[in-house]
Amino acid sequence: MKTLRLHLTSSVLEKDPALRQAAEILRGGGLVAFPTETVYGLGANALDAGAVEKIFAAKQRPRWDPVIVHVADVAAARGLAADWPEAAERLAAAFWPGPLTMLLPRSSRIPAICTAGREKVGLRLPSHPVARALIAAAGVPVAAPSANRFGHTSPTTAEHVLADLDGRIDAILDASSCAVGVESTVLDPTEVPAIIYRPGGVTAEQIRRVLGAVTVAERKVSADVPPESLESPGLGIRHYAPRARVVLVESEDELESVLAREAHAHRVGVLLPGGWATPDATVTVLPWGSWNQPESLARDLYVQMRALDERGVEVMVCPLPPAEGIGLAIRDRLRKAAR
Repeated sequence: MKTLRLHLTSSVLEKDPALRQAAEILRGGGLVAFPTETVYGLGANALDAGAVEKIFAAKQRPRWDPVIVHVADVAAARGLAADWPEAAERLAAAFWPGPLTMLLPRSSRIPAICTAGREKVGLRLPSHPVARALIAAAGVPVAAPSANRFGHTSPTTAEHVLADLDGRIDAILDASSCAVGVESTVLDPTEVPAIIYRPGGVTAEQIRRVLGAVTVAERKVSADVPPESLESPGLGIRHYAPRARVVLVESEDELESVLAREAHAHRVGVLLPGGWATPDATVTVLPWGSWNQPESLARDLYVQMRALDERGVEVMVCPLPPAEGIGLAIRDRLRKAAR
């Protein structure tokens, strides 16, 4: 299969030839990677079980891992949920379009493959203008996990997508990089209190201001946990992982200790926060922003992890930011990458 790289050329998205071609591919049962504000997604017609099956094949994704369904507007989301609670209405008003996925009872229109047989479907209305225009032009809801091989570091540029999926998908709509840089928050608003299964671009603090009490699931995922019992995408044993082995540190002192242990036997790379002392020159160092600008840390996380992989490091040392705001999502991704 030849993967088409489609470039937008018109200032009016709805009339752009590349976007219209991508929409036609989706309607015809094909796969199109496209940018969202979080990461690039790999899209298929969510109402076509055969098309969604192609996502699993292209990504080498296990069938027990559900995919999120993206919609063009709130009305479309309501039509795909068997129940639309008042909490969902409040959340949609506050955070959609945006990086929030709500787990809601699925209607019979959603094929079981999208939810891996579960009763709830993840619904999201993205804010990226290209994503919204594509879904609207296709005229169907779009199932779209991240556009990478299963378990690998998520893609935030077209080049990242091609590195994993070139020749395995029909097309990529090359529009821009992704502003948020980590995946959407996955929240179940049908529970009391609501449960965050995956921290992401909408923070727990923001959700609490809308709903009040919110629980962040502390699910310990291991090889002993049946994968079909996992409630949300991104809860696999190892996710978001580069080729290099990931080692996590909480402080500069711990960073120094880890480098002393690892650097003599391995090619080591470091994501270095601003203000931290630069390690020895024998270590590959990439800057990673500062703790007081967590949004920039999130935006650059996967970019810099992929950059260190490209430089051939064997061990990747990553400091963990404070567990607040979007820092909670960054810690979640790094801990899953380090399993």
